Amino acid sequence: MQLIFMGPPGAGKGTQAQLLAALWKIPHISTGDILRACVVAKTALGQKAKAYMDAGELVPDELLMDIVQERMNEPDARAGWILDGFPRTVAQAAFFDKLLCEVGTEGSQSGKDCAIRAVNLDVPDNVLVTRLLSRGRQDDNEETIRRRLQVYREQTEPLIEFYSAREQLVAVDGDRDMEVVTAELQQALSGDS
Repeated sequence: MQLIFMGPPGAGKGTQAQLLAALWKIPHISTGDILRACVVAKTALGQKAKAYMDAGELVPDELLMDIVQERMNEPDARAGWILDGFPRTVAQAAFFDKLLCEVGTEGSQSGKDCAIRAVNLDVPDNVLVTRLLSRGRQDDNEETIRRRLQVYREQTEPLIEFYSAREQLVAVDGDRDMEVVTAELQQALSGDS
């Protein structure tokens, strides 16, 4: 089970990823968590990332990909995983696909069976704005939220097309009760395990 969860802020991808990871006993890997863990562990990559983060800059793609690669080589990821927050660009997706084919996973040979599934939780913007405003975070106002959604759509649309063209995309309507979405995801993905 190798899954990438995509979806705009407020779509519920983190919640769904955690639920399914616990159910299938595989790690839910968030790139934000990976970065923080590398910094705390003071790994060589973590120290490089910290320098960018301390300067208020984004961690460059190449460094982020190295950190993801390091995490994918840990023993708990060999039987499968759910990745949340990476890849964010087609270039990252192409790199990641190549990496997975080189590394291989339990029960697969290197270069074979390296296909992943990309899950896109689709929720209309007006629903997302309502959900995010209800969280009550200080930095969440409607203008900021709508800008984040616009940026997300600009960056992610090419990824949706990338995975769709490769017949690796699973699209799910995320504008329903959490339990209904979880059940549909289980059904849609169980044939891929």
